[in-house]
Amino acid sequence: MSMDSAASDAVVDAIVAEFRLWLERERGLSAATVCCYGKQARKFLSWLPDPADSAVQQLDSTQVTSFMVAYCRDRKASSAKATVTAVRAFLRYLHATGWVRVSLVGAVPAVAGWRLASLPKGLDAAVVTRLLDTCDRDTFVGRRDRAILLLLARLGLRGAEVADVRVGDVDWRAGEITIRGKGNRLDRLPLPIDVGEAMVAYLTAGRPVCDTRTVFCTARKPYRRLSASAIRAIMGRACRGAGLTRIGAHRLRHTLATEMLRAGSSFPEVGQGLRHRNNLATSIYAKVDDNVLRMLARPWPTGDRS
Repeated sequence: MSMDSAASDAVVDAIVAEFRLWLERERGLSAATVCCYGKQARKFLSWLPDPADSAVQQLDSTQVTSFMVAYCRDRKASSAKATVTAVRAFLRYLHATGWVRVSLVGAVPAVAGWRLASLPKGLDAAVVTRLLDTCDRDTFVGRRDRAILLLLARLGLRGAEVADVRVGDVDWRAGEITIRGKGNRLDRLPLPIDVGEAMVAYLTAGRPVCDTRTVFCTARKPYRRLSASAIRAIMGRACRGAGLTRIGAHRLRHTLATEMLRAGSSFPEVGQGLRHRNNLATSIYAKVDDNVLRMLARPWPTGDRS
């Protein structure tokens, strides 16, 4: 690596670090969101010509649009939308802190997408059992991974929420667990017996003694909290062990929602269970509610005119 390249990387590191600090202090975003936005900002800065600080000061709308078009061309809509959100946040930071004179947020093109267009895909109970059975309960890693998969499956948590569960969040006497959701929202949920037993097995027979405040940590020194990406990797490893194509951790959240509906839960109850802030987010599960759809279906014509 040349000295010029190293200097440019140092400038990028400094800008990203200040951006992340701004997100934490001014916006109050969660650690997972700050990390995600920081990664996207780094990709954007690395795309600009060297030196990075000069390129940022001379940034214009054409460059912003060109980056977004080039970067998102072959990506899924969900990935492109995440990049759009992060880059817009970064451009707001640049304007608010005086790096650029005018706001360039409007130069970030929107990503075409239609809310509720997709169909949530749950998993059969047998598939969930196969995933859980891949965890070797005689090993530290197996006990940890089983507890993680059960939190995803039984409580419908997001990967980042599982990663953020802290030791003090579990009220063992009351049988409840506090979840840190989107927007730093705190919710108390009942702790299912099998989830509690799996967490106890991990905490009492395997979790290393360390300063990490979160329940789940890495298996090797130096011990650190697991990231949301590590939770996804655990799900991927379970899929391989079960002989399945890779399934995202969010599929277990969809599975819980569809099971609740088919057991007779109402949409408000499902929304409450998944901790949705907007009822529209829950309404997508109407597509998999067989009982409701059966009432809407019209009889198939038989051709009998008598």
